[in-house]
Amino acid sequence: MIEQVDPKLYGLPPRTVLMKQDSDEFVLVINRKSRIIMKDALTIVKKVEKIKEKVQGASVVLETSAPVCSKSIKFLKENGVDFLKSV
Repeated sequence: MIEQVDPKLYGLPPRTVLMKQDSDEFVLVINRKSRIIMKDALTIVKKVEKIKEKVQGASVVLETSAPVCSKSIKFLKENGVDFLKSV
């Protein structure tokens, strides 16, 4: 069961949309039309690191409706962030 979690519990900004699937599986949701570029990917990785500091062994998946640039895809995968493409 997936439920929305208060991002402030993990030290994230309050506008962050964070969903929790299991005790250690999180989904970071970004719904927008503009492209996700490297600057955004750096911010995403920082958010993921904050979650992993609070929950040891957590896995975080990025779910987005925005197009993601190829450099960002590579960077996110190198830093252990998988992503789903939502419609």
